[in-house]
Amino acid sequence: MQTGTQGGVAAAGVSTFRLYLLSGMYLLIAVGLAVTVWPLILFAPAQAADSRTVVRAMLGALSLVSLLGVRYPIQMIPILMFELLWKTLWVAVFALPLLVRHQLDEAGWENLTACLMGVVLVPLVLPWGCVVERYLKAPGDRWRAREG
Repeated sequence: MQTGTQGGVAAAGVSTFRLYLLSGMYLLIAVGLAVTVWPLILFAPAQAADSRTVVRAMLGALSLVSLLGVRYPIQMIPILMFELLWKTLWVAVFALPLLVRHQLDEAGWENLTACLMGVVLVPLVLPWGCVVERYLKAPGDRWRAREG
């Protein structure tokens, strides 16, 4: 795999333009969650310890890890894959059945809109050739020490 940047082609054969798109997507995730989730984390009632606070903590951590993607866009591709997969799963399993039955409430519509942005944008930004090479074709890490 190619490393460094030379002639518009960057690490792992991904163009500089694609690297900027990736960095922008990580930044969008980080800022979006900073605006929507971090106020709920920072100003949460002390007695709250339910599933909503677990989700908020997880999304808060995702926003912080997404900031690493701004600097290391290729190495943090699993973050975008996670983002795409959880949103696709939520839309397919929870939102669409309610939508089809005309039972999606206002909060559901807000979540659906937010998730659909990720379901549409992330696949457009991901360097699929790199994803296939690194996560499907490349050999996995060894589980045992090599015998001498």
